[in-house]
Amino acid sequence: MHLAYPAVLAVLLFCTGLYGVLARRNAILVLMSVELMLNAVNLNLVAFDVWLRDALHGGQALTLFTIAIAAAEIGIGLAIVLAVYRNRGSSDIDRLRDTAETDEAEKLADADAEDTTADQATAPAGKAKKAEATA
Repeated sequence: MHLAYPAVLAVLLFCTGLYGVLARRNAILVLMSVELMLNAVNLNLVAFDVWLRDALHGGQALTLFTIAIAAAEIGIGLAIVLAVYRNRGSSDIDRLRDTAETDEAEKLADADAEDTTADQATAPAGKAKKAEATA
């Protein structure tokens, strides 16, 4: 078997995963696209290991490590996505600018800013009433 067949398949898988990472907005679909990219790398490792006829099978050993790392990455990634979804109600990547910043906090900050400007506008009238009351 020629090396070109698995290499072309790996390129197609990697390009599909790259498109998914760049074009998708859902965090779970982005994680699935990263998995496609890792599987393309695994396919290349095994194909080159078979082609080179390495006695130690280094490509297959590296593939096992890559699979273990990918499983850990997916486990942690899904846990983070679920936690964000529970807090925010959406897993849309564009809405996740900062995990410490929430929409409610922004609304409260905007409301406080409006209250401050309203207090500054009514401050002279409040001072006049206070002066009348003390006089």
